Amino acid sequence: MRRMGFLSIALAIVVVAACDKSNRRDVADAHGAGNPAAVGTSGADRNKVSRGDQDFVQELTIANMAEVELGRMAGERSANAEVKKFGQMMVDDHTAAGEKLKGIASQYHLTVPTALDDKHRDLRDKLAKLNGVEFDREYMDAMVGGHEHVAGTLESRIDKETLGKWKTETADAATGKKVVERAKATTVAPEKSDDAVTMSLNEWSAEAYPVVQAHFEAAKVLDGAVKNRRSTN
Repeated sequence: MRRMGFLSIALAIVVVAACDKSNRRDVADAHGAGNPAAVGTSGADRNKVSRGDQDFVQELTIANMAEVELGRMAGERSANAEVKKFGQMMVDDHTAAGEKLKGIASQYHLTVPTALDDKHRDLRDKLAKLNGVEFDREYMDAMVGGHEHVAGTLESRIDKETLGKWKTETADAATGKKVVERAKATTVAPEKSDDAVTMSLNEWSAEAYPVVQAHFEAAKVLDGAVKNRRSTN
C-alpha cells in the first residue's frame, strides 16, 4: 500500500539505502568481512564473543521487538491514519532487521533475549492504557526518542568518514529541500574489525542505519503534526 505524506520522506531514504546495499557489501568485503580467510587470526579467536558484542545484540534485539510490538499496538489504538501507517512500517522494517540480527547471533552462538526489558515493558503497558489522540502523542514521542537512541548506537559501529559523507548528502533530502539525484550514493561502510563477530555486527549496523535514520526523520515530522493537532483541537 502506498504511503503518503510524511512517510514519503522515510521511504525515499530507504529506497536509496536499498540501492546502496550492493555497494556497501563491496566495501565490507574489501575490509575482509564475509571472507574469513582475510582475517589474520585463528578461527577460535575470530568467533570469540566480547561483552560489547553480546550487550549490543541484547540491546538491539529488544529494541526491534519493542518497535514491532508497539507498531502493532498503533494499528489497534491510533485514530490517525498516518500514525497507523507509521506503525505498520515499524512492524515490517524492524521484523526484517530483527531476523537478520538473530541470524548473526545464531551463527556465533550469541544469547538472544526473548522478552522486553523493564523499560520497554513499562512503555508498552503505559501505551496499552491509551487510545486515539492521547495514544498518538505518547507513541510518537517515544518513537522519536527511541530511534534517536538506536541511531546513535549504530553509529558507533559505522566508519566515521563514510557516515559523515552520508549525513551531508542526505540532510537536505530528509528535510525536503531537494531531491537527491546521483548515479551512485555515498556508501555507509561498517567500522573495520579483525574480529569476525564484531565485523558481522558492524555490517548489520551499516545496513540498518539508513532505515533507522529514515524512521527517525519521519517520526519527528509526525510527532510535530500530532502535537499541533492536539493543541488546536
